[in-house]
Amino acid sequence: MYSVTGGPALRGAAGRLPADRIASLTIALAAAALIALPLASLMRLAVAGDAELWPHLIAYVLPHAVVQTALLLAGVAAVTALTGIAPAFLVAGFEFPGRKVLEWLLPLPLAIPTYIAAYVYADLLDAAGPVQSALRAIFGFKTGAEYWFPPVRSLPGAILIVGIVVYPYVYLTARALFKTQSASFADAARTMGATLWQTFRYVSLPLARPAIAVGLALALLEALNDIGAAEYLGVQTLTLSIFTTWLNRGSLGGAAQIALALLAVVTLLIVLERTGRRGQSVESDVQDGAVTRRLPLTGRAGWIAACVCVIPVLFGFVIPGGYLLREAIMRGLILGIDPSLFTALMTTVALAAVATAVVLAVGIAAAIPLRLAPVRAARPLLALASMGYAVPGTVLALGLMSPLVAGDEMLNWLSGKLSGTHVGLVLAGSSFALIVAYTARFASIAIGVVQAGLAQMPHEFDESARLEGAGIGPLLRHIHLPLLTPALTGAALLVFVDCLKELPMTLLMRPLNVETLATSIYQYATRGNFEDGALAALLIVLAGIPPVILLMRLPDARETRR
Repeated sequence: MYSVTGGPALRGAAGRLPADRIASLTIALAAAALIALPLASLMRLAVAGDAELWPHLIAYVLPHAVVQTALLLAGVAAVTALTGIAPAFLVAGFEFPGRKVLEWLLPLPLAIPTYIAAYVYADLLDAAGPVQSALRAIFGFKTGAEYWFPPVRSLPGAILIVGIVVYPYVYLTARALFKTQSASFADAARTMGATLWQTFRYVSLPLARPAIAVGLALALLEALNDIGAAEYLGVQTLTLSIFTTWLNRGSLGGAAQIALALLAVVTLLIVLERTGRRGQSVESDVQDGAVTRRLPLTGRAGWIAACVCVIPVLFGFVIPGGYLLREAIMRGLILGIDPSLFTALMTTVALAAVATAVVLAVGIAAAIPLRLAPVRAARPLLALASMGYAVPGTVLALGLMSPLVAGDEMLNWLSGKLSGTHVGLVLAGSSFALIVAYTARFASIAIGVVQAGLAQMPHEFDESARLEGAGIGPLLRHIHLPLLTPALTGAALLVFVDCLKELPMTLLMRPLNVETLATSIYQYATRGNFEDGALAALLIVLAGIPPVILLMRLPDARETRR
């Protein structure tokens, strides 16, 4: 018998369908294997690794890499907090000149990969770059020894460059919460004589702490995943140490051992993020008309607010994007497009599109069966599958190699038995490896989005459809998927942009003679002529802009429909 008041009857019905429950558990197991297998393989490689290399890593590599990584993360956290929280508070709560435009421009640095920003600012600020050349021309300096200029290829340079392009993670999460905070809190504070600064410090900021913790964690994980910027700017992070130990030293075991140290840092970040959200439950009356009310800032206060919002956009998007456009035009790259660049573009879009489709399929397949046939044991499995984004790309790539090679060995054994021939590296030596890597890392986005969307759907929808005789197929087609479409669209955009920009996993797992836009830019940078890859970098940026804009439109569209 079905209940019209909630889900217990549905769950009871599910309990009488062991086949559904088994299917739900099996899918959850498969999703969890995307993360469990690489991590298990990583631990096996670390234990069986080069025992003679481990003392060298402990004495000479890990101490310096751990310190550099910790300082980089601390610095990026400070930069992203400064450049993300204040603009989010201003655009959500106040009216000032240019607010509507700036609200849309502030997330655009998400379209600039960290490694592209590093290449751009290194070219701009190096001794031979236009900034120092202009200083020498203006003040009559002959050599660099006659004046001091902060070195961009340094840890502080990396902190500023990485921070200025990953701050939108903090901006977007903080803005969403600032917009939904009831204005009655701030009104009460101002009634008691609180200034704007005191209201922000003692009311709005504490209430936004959970959202800020999530945004900071995402920004730091993005910084931790970086290879290109760290290598180009001379910062020896743990991630870069894995890359160099694996490829330059040829030690897979040593790289796995460093990867375990990096996983410890990731675990610490997750613990800090959960601690930042612990005990925070903020409720506001969504029917209160004051929720979206903005206070006008006029005169000097309005222009100061506009400048606070313009500075992150200027340094995070306008300068890098403008530099790439200028170089592409000045070097004639737009007029005479290299055929290899067109091939790299098609490869990048194809890989990103296929990976996005697979990730969405995994998210839907993993989350929806758990609603239809709840199994308690499946929930921790989905939680494990959702950890992929927290694992840096180099670590996942390292852990996936052994399972993929083992799969190839099995295929070759079967092929030898059946036909007497060997098929070679079908899995590890093809684009299949990249699709698996992208799926393992970004499936957490789709799983989380689908779970959040399903949690907002009343169980009455399912039960009413079942009472009308609808099976699982019609239930998915006519109820679940249509209601999940906005959320799935947002997830698809995020995954597509992340796949376009992904460098570490692509470098380590791409097939031979296959170049994407990201690896093409990396090759130009390592040869010291990044300017020749300006068009490829510009294409990545241009491809990332529409998804970021559409991502901004989704919350507004949901508010309008509501």
